[in-house]
Amino acid sequence: METIDDTAGFSKAGRRRDGRRAAAGATASAPLRHVIKHALLTGILAGRYAAGQRLLEMRIAAEFDTSQGPVREAFRELEATGLVVNNPRRGTYVAADVAERIREIYVVRGSLEEAATRLATQRRAGDVADLQANVDAMVAAAAAGDVARLGDESVAFHRAVMVSSGNALLLAIWSSLAIETRTTITLMTEGLDLMEAATSHQPIVDAMARGDAEEAARLARVHQDFFETLPVPFGNLSTAAE
Repeated sequence: METIDDTAGFSKAGRRRDGRRAAAGATASAPLRHVIKHALLTGILAGRYAAGQRLLEMRIAAEFDTSQGPVREAFRELEATGLVVNNPRRGTYVAADVAERIREIYVVRGSLEEAATRLATQRRAGDVADLQANVDAMVAAAAAGDVARLGDESVAFHRAVMVSSGNALLLAIWSSLAIETRTTITLMTEGLDLMEAATSHQPIVDAMARGDAEEAARLARVHQDFFETLPVPFGNLSTAAE
């Protein structure tokens, strides 16, 4: 693994200012570990952190004017996505094959959601009011160009399906895949049609409402297969995701 100094391509003073500004608003909007995680995520996808580059806890903590605890937590969450790797003797590095790690998850997630949707359809017996509310909220968010809300509602939709499957193991494995972070990555894709992303959930709801478990499960898998084909958004982030 190539080691690259983590100051490459950055203005150290500029990063520190940006980090402290983000940290100042963390308590009002999100835990600091999430702010740091998002900053690292967008840095990786924008190419500011290169493949194989070491991420130094102390330096990042200084940029956000915080202790190393939130940085370590952010590293753990990103490690769960496969975007960073930890070597106990050498530290934490950006993964060498970020694009492949991002795509792999859709294969695993598709299998999990296919199984969960089949179970959830049977258990719900046509009661999909909460899922329809999520889809309606996604459509409204897409129309308003509100990427953050679209992402939140999408995660809520898929989590509701997983929960209603009644299978705790499926839910636990799904939750371990850092779905929120991966949804953020998907919505950063340049040229993504937000309305199409929102309405792509509707056929799943319709099939579940009819009680057609096999069709709903098939559509859940197709839904993830589509997102697997999207280009990884390296170096061209949506300003809405920043």
